[in-house]
Amino acid sequence: MKAWGDLPGERAARERAELEAAIDEAGIDLDPVPYGQHRHGDETHASDHAHPHHQSVAGETPYTGIVGAGAVGTALGAALSRAGWPIHAVASRDASRRERFTSLVEGARAFIEPQALVEEVELIILAVPDDVIAPLAASVRMYGGQAMIHTSGALGAEVLQPAMAAGTQIGSFHPLVAFADTERAIAALHGATVAIEGDDQLASLLSLMAERVGATAVRLAPGSKAAYHAAAVLAAGGFVALLDAIAELGAVAGLDEAGSLQIYGRLIEGTLGNARALGIRAALTGPMTRGDVGTLEAHLAALAAHAPAALELYAAAARREIALAEARGALAPETAAAMTATVVAALARAD
Repeated sequence: MKAWGDLPGERAARERAELEAAIDEAGIDLDPVPYGQHRHGDETHASDHAHPHHQSVAGETPYTGIVGAGAVGTALGAALSRAGWPIHAVASRDASRRERFTSLVEGARAFIEPQALVEEVELIILAVPDDVIAPLAASVRMYGGQAMIHTSGALGAEVLQPAMAAGTQIGSFHPLVAFADTERAIAALHGATVAIEGDDQLASLLSLMAERVGATAVRLAPGSKAAYHAAAVLAAGGFVALLDAIAELGAVAGLDEAGSLQIYGRLIEGTLGNARALGIRAALTGPMTRGDVGTLEAHLAALAAHAPAALELYAAAARREIALAEARGALAPETAAAMTATVVAALARAD
């Protein structure tokens, strides 16, 4: 049982503390380990002290450290610290990032190497790029009583298995937030969704951690994380790509970027409101729902002439819109087929 296992319930924490006091008074050692060694199941490993990491007591947040002081690690560390969840350590090989992290997160000790951080904490958060997680997990060693999580939206918790030892836990904690700016990301955590993985005890802790920063934790269906993250990429990076295409077309009409965002942003907000109120299919409007082949042809021609880089994006969206319109009964099958053929022909001409 981890020290943080009783966090959600004060009564359980009190009962556990009373039990531990009684055990101490009786002089019973439930897990005797010689000084200078660590227990990992039935195996011990030499060290220069009995426990490499600090140990919290029941009812306290675990000693927490973050590996990675980039956009995600810094924003998450600052958000947790401000919410009363102390961050005790950060590890980064970038001196400027370490300095910025510690300037925003009071009390955090800075380390260069991840293993040095592992020696100090109970909960290890890997806030590093996805491709770094597996080799990083393979390069460090946890001790019994520790947990390690990562912040990837695409990878499962199993990528952390190389770091495990007996009595350790692994999981993940992915806030569905854009981390383009530290303060905006911290604000966006309020009301955000956090996808978590872990056994029931760790999941309970991660849910509490999400609540502390104002977010809501959800547990995803097994095997669904890549699809979940792909949808997130479309909603964030994909949407930015769409905005860029909109601004490119707006420039043809004489609008600068701010003008395009002002004009088309209101339309986007209205469409999102309709989708929430009516459902996605019912919110679809425009030439694809009306079967306006001529308008579609004019759009494709204008794109080919003035914004060819946006043609494929428009075409992909148009084909999806045509399928949606046909599925809801707004387009006859023959009209949908004619519109799709128009899009295919425009792409062929562009090649």
